[in-house]
Amino acid sequence: MGKSGGRWWTTVFFGEFRHNMDAKGRMSIPAKMRNECGSLVYVTRGHEGCLDVYNEEGWQAFYSELSKLSNKKRKARQYLRIINAKTRECPFDKMGRINIPSDLRALAHLEKECVVIGAGDHMEIWNADSWDAYCDISDDEFDELSEMLEEDEEE
Repeated sequence: MGKSGGRWWTTVFFGEFRHNMDAKGRMSIPAKMRNECGSLVYVTRGHEGCLDVYNEEGWQAFYSELSKLSNKKRKARQYLRIINAKTRECPFDKMGRINIPSDLRALAHLEKECVVIGAGDHMEIWNADSWDAYCDISDDEFDELSEMLEEDEEE
């Protein structure tokens, strides 16, 4: 079990899987992850240039947190508009693939080689080159990042 925004979820996505996307934007989600998703996933704009992918449980928890944002604040409205406009329900086909719409593929620079990673309560889909570059930077900072997390717990 994991915790996100004060909510507990039972599905935890982890691991790193490389998959190719076909010319029509169809891509397999790893069976290990797909088995936790039912018949569809919610794909939306993520951070650092990736796409976020939620199962029903994860999407409900995420959207519950979004609904707490004040509609009276311009930045909150702006973020909500972007998330709502850039979210799609993507059903699985008989081969366990989803079709990622072209506008979302363009946002994440997805072409052929992609990486699906587990990110706790959701998955992320990355352009393979972008993911490798992100890992190179993050690997160099890993020890520093873990120390920062420990400092936050002490406060």
